[in-house]
Amino acid sequence: MGTVWFVGAGPGDPDLITVKGRDLITRAGAILFAGSLVSKAAMRWAPVGCEIADSKDMTLVDISGWLIAQAAKHETVIRLQTGDPALYGTLIEVVQPLDAAGIPLRVVPGVSSAMASAAAAVESFTLPEVTQTTIFTRVEGRTPMPEGESLAELARHHCTLCIFLSITLLHKVESGLREAGWAEDAPMLVVHKASWPGEERIVRGTLADIKQRCRDAKIVSQAMVIASPALGARGWSELSKSKLYDASFTHRFRRATAPVTTSTDHEETT
Repeated sequence: MGTVWFVGAGPGDPDLITVKGRDLITRAGAILFAGSLVSKAAMRWAPVGCEIADSKDMTLVDISGWLIAQAAKHETVIRLQTGDPALYGTLIEVVQPLDAAGIPLRVVPGVSSAMASAAAAVESFTLPEVTQTTIFTRVEGRTPMPEGESLAELARHHCTLCIFLSITLLHKVESGLREAGWAEDAPMLVVHKASWPGEERIVRGTLADIKQRCRDAKIVSQAMVIASPALGARGWSELSKSKLYDASFTHRFRRATAPVTTSTDHEETT
């Protein structure tokens, strides 16, 4: 019985797959990729004779059944998923039937569209003394949110919010942020198809106008919505700088070369 590998293909650019993921593709006997979200260009590394199928019209039962059948024939079988398999995918739902069938499996992480969106816009999710927390979430659609996880409740932290799967529900995003006390001029960022060669689009706006700006840009799918007090910091005239690289800060790799000025913070390297 072969091993089924759940591989994160990354956000769209096939070159953003991990080296480990690419190497697995080069020796795969069968690959099932999410064609509606994963670029077929990632198949360019597949060996001749590899069985390749697209899951965009499959049910969960079809997907797990296909993987089980291929594991009976091939040493390496790949389920190629968009972004990272642990985020907003069907990893556990597909894994359970494989466990029941005794199929060995492994997971290879991938680059999330949240990270690709920040990279595309040259933004940071965290800034000293602005926000040190990032929340990955979504707004309620056909899938209900668990108790305590409404956008309004999470947004009250006024930290960075990466809002997945919600571009068609921007009215709910706006409502949740307003309920949480976000200002009308709070900066917003939407990135459509982050990292996809020739298809990526970036829309900037505020809570007051981001929905209209996305409507004008005709962005209705595959978009990351980011709300953060750190957005736009690249253009700020003043920033609170990281203590880790401050000349007055001592850590285990460097002694301070200047007197402490404003902080006694003792951060470690991350």
